[in-house]
Amino acid sequence: MATYGIPLLVLAATGSAALTGLAFALEWIPRMAAFTVVGTVVDRHGTARVFRAACLARALAVLAAAGVLTALDAGSPAVTVTVMLLAASTGILTEFSYVAAETVGGAASRSAGAQAHRVQAVLLGIDQTAMLAGPLVAGLLLEHGGPIAMLGTLAAFSLLAAALGSRERNTPPSAALAKGGLRTGWATLRSLPALAWLVGGLVVSNTAIAVLQAAMPVIVITELRRSSADAGLIWSAAAVASLLAITAARRAIDRWGLWPVGAAAAVLAAGATLAVSQADAYHSYLLLIAVLMAGEGGLTVVLRTLRSHLIPADVFGSTLSLTILLLLLPFPVAGLLVAALPPSQLGHAVTAAALLQAAGLATAFIRLRTLPVLPTPAP
Repeated sequence: MATYGIPLLVLAATGSAALTGLAFALEWIPRMAAFTVVGTVVDRHGTARVFRAACLARALAVLAAAGVLTALDAGSPAVTVTVMLLAASTGILTEFSYVAAETVGGAASRSAGAQAHRVQAVLLGIDQTAMLAGPLVAGLLLEHGGPIAMLGTLAAFSLLAAALGSRERNTPPSAALAKGGLRTGWATLRSLPALAWLVGGLVVSNTAIAVLQAAMPVIVITELRRSSADAGLIWSAAAVASLLAITAARRAIDRWGLWPVGAAAAVLAAGATLAVSQADAYHSYLLLIAVLMAGEGGLTVVLRTLRSHLIPADVFGSTLSLTILLLLLPFPVAGLLVAALPPSQLGHAVTAAALLQAAGLATAFIRLRTLPVLPTPAP
């Protein structure tokens, strides 16, 4: 809800495509900055405690913004400042809760051994189920209930997450992880060429997805004259496709192995993005972005499985932080790009990103064919 709903809120509150793109960037820049401290905080205070604190702080930030929007006139400079600060604060708080959850997920995958891809598929399925409901609910609430209804619902979900997290015992990660850092993560990534090439290809692929995510509210609402709910529906449909692809990828890896499934997912994602760059109707965007995110779902299962198998346990936290940081880098850049470009030029930006994605994924998987990745799992 936060990732897709807040840019819609900015567009509704300000009517500015440039500020919408800037808000998207402000959501992601603090997330990247958080990686310089979030790993240390999780190591020091434990996953459950950090998760609860981040969810409670996000609820308070959202409720404070709702109070300000209620008291002020729409379109005032204070409203603009409020929604932009909300984008930045929710971005950084989300990363704290995300890394806490991913740390627990990494431990579960290591315990699963050769079945790590099954664990990662389940964890990804949980994420994608939330992504299925979140954008659509945010768009509908904004369309029919206004900003306060959307922000109130977001705060309620944050409080519920904190309450559920309070039922778990606070188990800090291994003390060895506290010795890591981004430098340690970089050295580990360089020593694992298969993981490095896959991460590099996905960074390029994420550039195309980031441009689409940042541009989609402007394209759908400004260019295609559709509603906020229609913009949210695109990403909810994409989440359905991704969820189905994750389930299929788990079974396909069991049968054919990691490399063939990853290559097929890369072809699907790159082909869909190239088609999106030529689309000019809402239903075309809806269908093609769903196909794109299905391919990305398969690629994410491959990445998470490879990551859990190859990264040593004593440097897992620092290497995980680095890989996530690299994969997030395209998002603020895309937001700034959308903020700088006039709406009429966004189609050209999508086309350039699609060509870059196809080249990046092709290079990565051609290189991976010559590297030992993982043996084909036994049935």
